Amino acid sequence: MTTAAPFDAVLLISFGGPRGLKEIRPFLANVLRGRKVPAERLDAVVHHYELFSGVSPLTEITMRQADGLRERLRALALPVYVGMRNWHPFLDDTLKKMAGEGVRRILALTLAPHHSYSSCGQYKQNVVQALNSSQLEGRNLEVTYVSGWHTHTGFIKANADHISQAFQKLPANSRSGAQLIFTAHSIPLTMANEARYEKDLAESAELIAKHLSVTNWAIVYQSRSGRPQDPWLEPDICDYLRKERQRGLEAAVLSPIGFVADHIEVLYDLDTEASLTAKELDIAMARASSVNDHPTFLDMMADVIQATCLRYATGIPLQISPSTIGPEPELPPRER
Repeated sequence: MTTAAPFDAVLLISFGGPRGLKEIRPFLANVLRGRKVPAERLDAVVHHYELFSGVSPLTEITMRQADGLRERLRALALPVYVGMRNWHPFLDDTLKKMAGEGVRRILALTLAPHHSYSSCGQYKQNVVQALNSSQLEGRNLEVTYVSGWHTHTGFIKANADHISQAFQKLPANSRSGAQLIFTAHSIPLTMANEARYEKDLAESAELIAKHLSVTNWAIVYQSRSGRPQDPWLEPDICDYLRKERQRGLEAAVLSPIGFVADHIEVLYDLDTEASLTAKELDIAMARASSVNDHPTFLDMMADVIQATCLRYATGIPLQISPSTIGPEPELPPRER
């Protein structure tokens, strides 16, 4: 693409994560944003991070994704910035930096493949809040968001490649009968009913399974928290494994398609909790990597950005405001 880009820069938006033990509680305080969580619940989440020395791989993986994207966008001369919702580099700080470096027209890509308030909407809300802050008042920043990419061939193929690798980790005599289990972050039913989250997940899973010629697959959820009395999307991964074991399940491959990076929720909820459950049930289990910085996923990121640039090449795009944004729900101190 040789046409001058209608944007000045690209902004990757992600959740963020601590980079050491001393950062765990300040990070979780940012996630909570004043919401009350029982002390025992907070301590349990802190312990999850402590098991990994307080380091979430999310930030490092996001930076690798940004590096790969810069390389692929070199012909467009589009700088790539990273802004995090809950830790450094904070989203508002990144927007201030962009404004200070002369950026006005921003193309934003939220690093969440399936749409809901918690995965996408609240990030757009944070952008609006930052743009309305006194530090950015009068800077006239325009932010346009890349449209959905959960069915993009690059996302499908990158996941399929990692799933194929995971199947090879199973004992040879277990592979043919193994079930492919897709996982995603659970959300409250009240939120799910107002979003296309489940539909997006089903479309991604169906395309990946079709690409792999797999017919034995299911979608389950992980990382459910919040108040016990509030209904969230089910089944939970561990509950599902117990139920399917009673039906004869002997082997499974887990694929966290709801995430684009192997962070604490993947490492703890799947590699620790679900792995222990599978071991107790005598189920052979392997976990596929998230897309992370898979070259095909990086190609996809570049493709959707280039396609958006082409779409707006004939004029400066109008700022796209977030879709309907309701009050922030009582969410757990976990990664998105």
